[in-house]
Amino acid sequence: MATASTLQDQQPPFPPETGLRELRIYSHSTLFYWWPVWVTGFIMAFVTYLGGRQVAVGNALEWYHPGPNVGLIFTMVLFLTVLITNVTFRGLSSVVVVLAIVLVTVVLAYFGWWEEIIRWLPAFSVHMNLGFYLLFSTLIFVLWVLATFVYDRFSYWTVRPGQMTHNYVLGGAERSYDTQGMVFEKIRQDLFRHWLLGFGSGDLRISTMGAKREEIYVPNVLFVESKVQLIQRMIAERPNQFATPAV
Repeated sequence: MATASTLQDQQPPFPPETGLRELRIYSHSTLFYWWPVWVTGFIMAFVTYLGGRQVAVGNALEWYHPGPNVGLIFTMVLFLTVLITNVTFRGLSSVVVVLAIVLVTVVLAYFGWWEEIIRWLPAFSVHMNLGFYLLFSTLIFVLWVLATFVYDRFSYWTVRPGQMTHNYVLGGAERSYDTQGMVFEKIRQDLFRHWLLGFGSGDLRISTMGAKREEIYVPNVLFVESKVQLIQRMIAERPNQFATPAV
């Protein structure tokens, strides 16, 4: 659901002793939501190492797990991650998807078809060697770290009492907005992306006031609920409200 707030709805400003005078907001790429892929890959590599067997492939010995489910689990996690990060299920559509999954599960259990599906699992056996899990998971992990902690921080928003600024690290460019009358909407309707993979992340939609109105969209903000609450309290302050007078 989306919730909007203006200056009329603000909570009381921060007391002087908090010392919070600036809040940074980072917009993350969808690669942030790929953490289940590298986590599952490293787990499957560990499982393969513990319970695997060495199989001769050409002149080399490769580690493979004999069970059919290790590779199948990794494949399904990869598939679902690609689906969730590229197809948005907002509002009613996410509810429909959840209800459809529950309905299919109940129907299969009612007719006793789960046993048949389990019998078919060996036919979908997927085997990947230890080297694949380690290499693929490491590459995804490196990309995830670079995107989350480096690339996504090249551009960020700074909120101060009375002012919001869009900062660009490369080039040092800045663009500032007056927060007077500004409207913030937190959009967190994608059940799977925002809640399942993002641990309560969400999107921000900001509407500016004045002669030239703009609508700013900041996607994939982590801990969006707490950040919006802090923003609401900060923009309610006057810029010099707690400033120390000159001596």
